[in-house]
Amino acid sequence: MPWNDLFWILLLLTAVTIFGQLWFHFVEFLLGRAKRLLFRHEQPPVWHTLPDEKENDDGHQ
Repeated sequence: MPWNDLFWILLLLTAVTIFGQLWFHFVEFLLGRAKRLLFRHEQPPVWHTLPDEKENDDGHQ
């Protein structure tokens, strides 16, 4: 293959990759906005922490 053809193939693959990245971020942005609009009145999930661990006089739990 001549160098000119290799250059155009590489340029095409680079353009497809850049377009794919832009498309991915655009769709993720739209999904984030839709989720925020649809579920903005819901309470966030409750995270339960473990109970506090108390140490005795010897320094053991």
